[in-house]
Amino acid sequence: MPDPIPEAACPDAFTGLEITEPKTVAAGLPAVVSSMKHVWGTAGVVRGTKALLMLNQKDGVDCPSCAWPDPDDHRAMAEFCENGAKAIAYEADAKTIGAEFFREHSIDELGKLSDYEHGRFGRLAEPMVLRPGSRYYEPIGWDDCFALIANEHKALTSPNEAIFYTSGRTSNEAAFLYQLFVRMFGTNNFPDCSNMCHESSGSALAPTIGIGKGTVTLDDFEKAQVILILGQNPGTNHPRMLTALQKAKRAGATIVAVNPLKEAGLLAFHNPQEIRGIVGVLRTELADHYLQVKIGGDQALLKGWLKCLISWGKVDAGFVRDSTIGFDELKASLDAVPWDAIVAQSGLAREAIEATAKLIGEADRIIACWAMGLTQHKHAVATIQDLVNLILLRGSIGKPGAGLCPVRGHSNVQGDRTMGIWEHVPAWGAKLGEEFGFAVPKDPGYDTVGAIQAMHDGRAKVFFALGGNFLSATPDTAYTAQALKNTRLTAHVSIKLNRSHLVTGRTALILPCLGRTERDVQNGVEQFVSTENSMGVVQASRGRLAPRSPHLLSEPRIVARLADATLGTQWFGELADDYDRIRNKIARVVPGFDDYNAKVRKPGGFYLPNKPREGGFATASGKGHFTASPLVELRVGPGELVMMTIRTHDQFNTTVYGLEDRYRGIHGERRVVLMNAEDIQERNLAAGDVVDLVNRYNGVERRANRFRVVPYDIPRGCCATYFPETNVLVPIDSVAETSGTPTSKWVAVTVVRSTPG
Repeated sequence: MPDPIPEAACPDAFTGLEITEPKTVAAGLPAVVSSMKHVWGTAGVVRGTKALLMLNQKDGVDCPSCAWPDPDDHRAMAEFCENGAKAIAYEADAKTIGAEFFREHSIDELGKLSDYEHGRFGRLAEPMVLRPGSRYYEPIGWDDCFALIANEHKALTSPNEAIFYTSGRTSNEAAFLYQLFVRMFGTNNFPDCSNMCHESSGSALAPTIGIGKGTVTLDDFEKAQVILILGQNPGTNHPRMLTALQKAKRAGATIVAVNPLKEAGLLAFHNPQEIRGIVGVLRTELADHYLQVKIGGDQALLKGWLKCLISWGKVDAGFVRDSTIGFDELKASLDAVPWDAIVAQSGLAREAIEATAKLIGEADRIIACWAMGLTQHKHAVATIQDLVNLILLRGSIGKPGAGLCPVRGHSNVQGDRTMGIWEHVPAWGAKLGEEFGFAVPKDPGYDTVGAIQAMHDGRAKVFFALGGNFLSATPDTAYTAQALKNTRLTAHVSIKLNRSHLVTGRTALILPCLGRTERDVQNGVEQFVSTENSMGVVQASRGRLAPRSPHLLSEPRIVARLADATLGTQWFGELADDYDRIRNKIARVVPGFDDYNAKVRKPGGFYLPNKPREGGFATASGKGHFTASPLVELRVGPGELVMMTIRTHDQFNTTVYGLEDRYRGIHGERRVVLMNAEDIQERNLAAGDVVDLVNRYNGVERRANRFRVVPYDIPRGCCATYFPETNVLVPIDSVAETSGTPTSKWVAVTVVRSTPG
């Protein structure tokens, strides 16, 4: 039998498509109904309700969905959004799958199903192994699992032949143990989800302000005069942010939204925490100005804003003089950028750019928010640095109501990096070596793209994933699938079946773990873990639900057993017996975590140090750095469109909860391409036509077949599709400069009519 091939390369029959008018307001009663439908329908009324009531409470569980922060003070009884409810339903699923399920379903059969269908089977209940040459997973004991992995690791010629992936949902405790084990093993091969999403933010922020994190708190939103939201869709991806935006609007803030698509969550909000919001009577208008920039044109817009502010004298001269360096170089670089290039690249009229620049020039408390619409381009780092330039120019950092706000996706992606999940040695690497008595490897390891390329050409032979769905999350699906097949072993720590379990190395393991909502008992004592949100708050997370299976291990326990089996130690297991011991070690090694066990037990947790937020800069000069860069020329070939990949409303990252994208009015189908009506007409196409999408980057043809055309309000020359279905089109060798992030928001495609067969 042939190996199962990625869904994106082998489309299923269409599941049905219904188009309605896009919504102009987010949340309200439909969000409440959707939340309850998912939770009660999947987890059951009792278990599901119990899970919801503990979500984001100070003595409860940190939401396993996004990393938006919780209020420092009062928290509502229902302190969650529709995304969080779906994540809880997914994790608290009443169904389980184990030996019998896998005995009845081959990987070939399962490989033909969609990511959505995989998630509906239920929670993984016991460890499974796929033996060489077999097409069926079979049960395996935990001892045999760890012995198998350890033997594969020991058989490697070099530790650098092993890849250790990390999902952003991994707790601080598991992440710290994981990076310790891997570095003791002898490598820095730490690809993680940050490489694919927000690496460009850290790469832009670290040299300019001295820290790769945001500089605001949740309370700052109510104090801001202007809030800029670029390349972000909070209504779908971070719905709790809408409450912060509503409070800001009520306090008098002006919101400027920059996005190629008109998104309901940037237009208006019905707050489901308020009775009038639920019934749709009280509507909060959000964006005062909505700039539908061309895909990738944010850099041009930012340079236009900067040119306006400087030419109008809207510069905080004292702040620039005393607290920054590099202004003259920035000004000279902007002088070289002509306005006609700014207008052409951004797709915006000069008048619209100047009107919004005037608002910025009249405010000194500005918050700039962004997400992957800025980070996943070749020029992503330069674009974000221009956003930093804007904030520095206005002196809008280090004071209430002002600063930089990269909005992370996964719930602990920021915490994992803080804990050392990075292909480079963290600044505290020497202290790690001293504490544990080993030489920390110095050479940089593989990031995500580098890891895929290493597996593809045979330089890496073992792949271990602590969470996530690596194949569906990564670019160039067919290339990545072949890379995984080239390995000797693939092993995945997971809570549910996903596509990465079905495209495997010679041997494959599925290692089922506890969900964050489930009780974690070690040696008869209940444990808790901790996470860090987008704004640098570290808080405890305590699961309360009964584990779905007696065979599940916690992530810290899995890492500890793997480490002891591979390294021949015993003390990793002793650390995992009591997570306080892990936190004590973190406190001795990682800056900002002194007295960790005491501080994390305080209701709401604690803030990590953040010098830019506190009025200084953590750069070597002690000042903020302006960055001069050219305006990158964005070009595609004749007849090509620029495609960006996006999520549906029924999706979080690679997890697909359903087939509804109700805010955009697209129902029952994911294989769609959103196009401007004039671009559709120019290609002699019509709504509903079936087309193939073709990318020809560096002489390699990539195809995603059979997508339905949907007319949509998007700039000419641009189109949008859902991932992971079109990840097959994202070239493995097209990445952002400096950060190495795949360019999933800038893919040149030709749209051609599908031919039968």
